[in-house]
Amino acid sequence: MHGPASPGWLLVALCAATGAYCLLRMRSTVEEQRRSAGGEALMGFGMAAMAVPAAAFTPPAWAWPAYAVVFGAAALRALWSARTSAHHLHHLMGAAAMVYMAAVMAAAPAAHHHAHGASGVPLVTGALLLYFVGYVLLTGTRLVPAGPAPTGAALASGSLRGAGPGWGDRPELAQACRLSMGMAMVAMLLGL
Repeated sequence: MHGPASPGWLLVALCAATGAYCLLRMRSTVEEQRRSAGGEALMGFGMAAMAVPAAAFTPPAWAWPAYAVVFGAAALRALWSARTSAHHLHHLMGAAAMVYMAAVMAAAPAAHHHAHGASGVPLVTGALLLYFVGYVLLTGTRLVPAGPAPTGAALASGSLRGAGPGWGDRPELAQACRLSMGMAMVAMLLGL
């Protein structure tokens, strides 16, 4: 619409909506679901705050080190939780990517929107891009239904009502949430 700020605001909206949904998922009766949703909510809101276009708000100099500390703590928590669940390794990668982006922004706050020059994409940025692109592709394939979709008659008869988990415990919604945050991470890394 009005230049490069529009994609930034769309990214902010996507990440904030994902974070809000993850907060609602924290009401789940399944403990692992609640723990995972908490980390994902932090990631969604943190990404939303980091994606605010610089034309609208330039964070103070202390904000980037604060991001690094918060997401560094989240990375340590994810590392500790990875002992019991492999999914927390993805949380570790997400938190590490946020620490990396905060460090890059703190090192060059005015130059982060300029071209990379002749040096190309930095190695860490490239590695994180490869990981998150792979994650997005894998997560996207997991959302493809394995069987036929319910027919209109089954939906109309109500035979599917009451079956399965509540809307906050639906694994496909959690996967869609993770997919949207993965795509947002790719967009943020490309903009770095």
